[in-house]
Amino acid sequence: MSRSVLPLIVLAQFCCTSVWFAGNAVMTDMVAAYSLGPAALGSLTSAIQFGFICGTLVFAILAIADRFSPSRVFMVSALVAAGMNVCPTVEGNTLATLLVSRFVTGFCLAGIYPVGMKIASDYFDKGLGRSLGYLVGALVLGTAFPHLLRSFEGVLPWRFVFVLTSGIAAIGGLLIGVLVPDGPHRRSGQRPELMAFTQVFQKQDFRRAAFGYFGHMWELYTFWAFVPLLITAYSLQQASLSLNVPLLSFGIIAVGGVACVLGGYLSERFGVRSVARSALSLSGICCLLLPVFFLLAPLPLFLTLLFFWGMVVVMDSPLFSTLVAQSADPSLKGTALTIVNCLGFGLTIVSIQLLSYLLKQVEVIWIYPLLAMGPLLGVIATSSASNRLRKANVN
Repeated sequence: MSRSVLPLIVLAQFCCTSVWFAGNAVMTDMVAAYSLGPAALGSLTSAIQFGFICGTLVFAILAIADRFSPSRVFMVSALVAAGMNVCPTVEGNTLATLLVSRFVTGFCLAGIYPVGMKIASDYFDKGLGRSLGYLVGALVLGTAFPHLLRSFEGVLPWRFVFVLTSGIAAIGGLLIGVLVPDGPHRRSGQRPELMAFTQVFQKQDFRRAAFGYFGHMWELYTFWAFVPLLITAYSLQQASLSLNVPLLSFGIIAVGGVACVLGGYLSERFGVRSVARSALSLSGICCLLLPVFFLLAPLPLFLTLLFFWGMVVVMDSPLFSTLVAQSADPSLKGTALTIVNCLGFGLTIVSIQLLSYLLKQVEVIWIYPLLAMGPLLGVIATSSASNRLRKANVN
């Protein structure tokens, strides 16, 4: 059963997270269609992120993924998210109704992404790093998807994109709800864990894994957010260049999906923690090297750095989630993963907003070295893991 479960979870994860990212590809068209003004674009983009953070907070406090069947939670969340995601296509929307629909869509994603990892951890006690590598790889492809859609700008009507992503999200939810029962390693929680935030962080190994993940998240989404801007800035510097920015952005982000799978296999040979720290270190080095490559490197070498960075920047994501799952109390595994997701994604907003502000003060290439703070602190946090965690990483 477990062999067929992983492909189903991976497929469902990609289908369901498409409502998260694919909508961004047509957000500009939607804002124009409803004559909302330029300020609405940022508000609608932030609404789904804020919804996800609020959702993970509620799911964690109420221990939803531990008290109830994770497969059913996933299915219900996916179906509701699909319904809310299609709401912008209905005539008569206002900014308020659009904000509500995007917020609720993000809220429901708290029952999809971290719960999907919970389902995988309930099936794969050993080789969890490899399994989560496939799972996060699907999320990375979902993240890259809007850039691919942008490369076909003018071909796909914006309402069709919302309908398409809602349809495949509903299919993904039903795949999990109907075909994936609860895993053999699941331990059910019996009541809400109102003190779950403090309880899970009492374990030293969990704290180290979580802070490694936070360091990774400080860099990841900010790198993804600014990739198109960085490519555009490079092409402007080289006056003779005409680059397909959306397609290149898709490739640089999407290659991280392959890296997640590769990192999972490498972790089985070299250990989860070692591979995670190596990827985090290499990613931090890329932050520091960027200004040099931007100013001095020819296009092939510059793109090589970006594609390599696109791999290592996310390779460690499933591995840190593996460390979190392995170091958490089994009865709070789903809650622990949700809490770490909540705090990690909250940190991405701080990082993006800070660097967006600095972008008004300096050129884009000089803000990237600041991203290295995350990998540096993450490496420090995981550098002195206990012997027990080292043994766990071998599994």
